[in-house]
Amino acid sequence: MLNLAILISGSGTTLQNLIDKINDKTLNANIQIVISSAPDTYGIKRAEQNSIPVAIVERKGYNDSDIFSNTIINEIEKYSVDLIILAGFLHLFKIPDKYTGKAMNIHPGLIPSFCGKGYYGHHVHEAVIESGVKVSGCTVHFVDNEYDCGPIIIQRVVQVHEEDSPETLAQRVFKEECIAYPEAINLFAEGKLKIEGRKVKILY
Repeated sequence: MLNLAILISGSGTTLQNLIDKINDKTLNANIQIVISSAPDTYGIKRAEQNSIPVAIVERKGYNDSDIFSNTIINEIEKYSVDLIILAGFLHLFKIPDKYTGKAMNIHPGLIPSFCGKGYYGHHVHEAVIESGVKVSGCTVHFVDNEYDCGPIIIQRVVQVHEEDSPETLAQRVFKEECIAYPEAINLFAEGKLKIEGRKVKILY
């Protein structure tokens, strides 16, 4: 069973998806710790309702992203953790070398488009609609020390409809996120992901 640390900044919908998948036995994992970058997120309540330990590391309490990231790592290392999961975590998280290939993020767009600093949540979907592209989707990728830049594991695609609002597009993309993230985590648990430079090979 894979031990997870999950980093959140908001309502915890991705966290809830992973909790649900664990409960219905389609994700063979255990959430050891949830770390929130704010003290008043609904994601904290989701964790507490499921008896998951919570730590709060407020981003505004740190002027330096390295110190902020190291504080998070210190919290994680109080537990036995195999994989770090960013789940709507809105801040740059710098990982030590020993966690290279052991931290994942999901982005509500098709990287390398509509990604990077400032592109999160509804900002992504607004930009997608305004651009006129015909497809969007989600991307699960390994985390490196830049926003939305690590090697891509899985992408899932949705059509962008002419009548879409950011909200309707977000709903369809999130349905795909609920499939893609557990799939990527399960592949990691099964030892089927191999990073080669910028590419991730899936070993079937």
